[in-house]
Amino acid sequence: MQSLGCDVAALNTVQFSNHTGYRQFTGTRVSASEITDLYRGLKQSYLDDFDMMLSGYVPGAPALEAVGEIAKELKEKAQARGKPGSFFWVLDPVMGDNGSLYVAQDVVPVYKGLVQYADLILPNQFEAELLSEVKIIDMPSLTRAISVLHERYAIPHIIITSVSLPDASTTVSSTMPNSVPGSSAPTPTPQEEGQGQSQPPRTKTLSVVGSTMTSARRPRAFQISFPAIDCYFSGTGDMFSALMLVRMREAVYNTEGGLTEKESWLSEDNVDALDLPLAKAAEKVLASMHEVLTKTAEGMKGRVQRAKGFMDEQLQREKAKTDGVNGYTNGNGTVEDGHVDKKIKLDSTQTTTTTTTTNGNSDGGEDREKKEKEERIKEEEEEEQRRRKQVEEAEKEEEVQARKRLHLMKSKAAELRLVRHLDSLRHPKVEFRAKRIECS
Repeated sequence: MQSLGCDVAALNTVQFSNHTGYRQFTGTRVSASEITDLYRGLKQSYLDDFDMMLSGYVPGAPALEAVGEIAKELKEKAQARGKPGSFFWVLDPVMGDNGSLYVAQDVVPVYKGLVQYADLILPNQFEAELLSEVKIIDMPSLTRAISVLHERYAIPHIIITSVSLPDASTTVSSTMPNSVPGSSAPTPTPQEEGQGQSQPPRTKTLSVVGSTMTSARRPRAFQISFPAIDCYFSGTGDMFSALMLVRMREAVYNTEGGLTEKESWLSEDNVDALDLPLAKAAEKVLASMHEVLTKTAEGMKGRVQRAKGFMDEQLQREKAKTDGVNGYTNGNGTVEDGHVDKKIKLDSTQTTTTTTTTNGNSDGGEDREKKEKEERIKEEEEEEQRRRKQVEEAEKEEEVQARKRLHLMKSKAAELRLVRHLDSLRHPKVEFRAKRIECS
């Protein structure tokens, strides 16, 4: 947002050392009282003259309620000034994905109570289902969920950022980490395989679906599709939300008719879905994201390959050390197994002893000597087995640590290179256009 000219006051809801995609982090979650206290500090210094607010992940119901109170207070201030269009709240109702919650259960009803105050919400499929109580299984159920959100909560603007439908021709997905823009060719059908190379490869596409309601709370829905990038990224959800906030404001200010003065920046009912500021903003956001993700993916390949090479080399060195512990080197410089050598010595001892016994020259002392040798060799074998087990455990632990280090290196490579691609953020080339969706 700052790179696009916004003055930003950030109230962190968590203080983490790094992105949770690393699977390990340190830090704390901010309490509701801390959030309220920080906002009180802004107010007492007259630093609460905000035009827009973006809220994302909030840990726990009390903290979410505190964030909601801030948004409601800012909206009331705008209404009191007689300028309802002077404040706009973008709410990302972060609750879960792929059918699972990753917040406490009591967060869900809090969001249901807050979305009515938001101007634009950005749920994924699972979150849209939770809010609308409509199971999204196809395009009709998707548009039904959007209609319910407009009608029940009077939410002016909606973009569903992650939807997966069974029919590949209507797959609607988003720029979230588990379904990011990518490019991959689906497995050909048996009919296509039988036709050899005559069929051009299909390209997997993803989409976002948005809608701005009419004065009667009817949807004006659109879909924007774009090619997918077969890669994992960290931070795409945050990037999408931040860009939508900036581009929505830009699109509204570029619209004639005093839209900036209207509450929630709602367009007149005669404005077509494809001409909505929300559609124009989404087109520009997806253009920026596609460019940044493409450039990030290009650089990621080299970094991941170097990381894999480093890990492989390290594992080989550890294995060489282990081989040196397990055995000894013969005259040819080859590592031999000491355990096999002991077995050979045991066979030789047994043969010699047996020969002596056959000749009738053994006595009780020789029998004891044979027994002691056998026990000594047995102890040596058991000790060797213990050493081998320790080495195997050390090898497994080293492999686990190597895989962990590789994951951390990949996670770092997956972080979006935003600062390095400011031109893509500021001046993207819009290639993917919105298409109208008919709603029953």
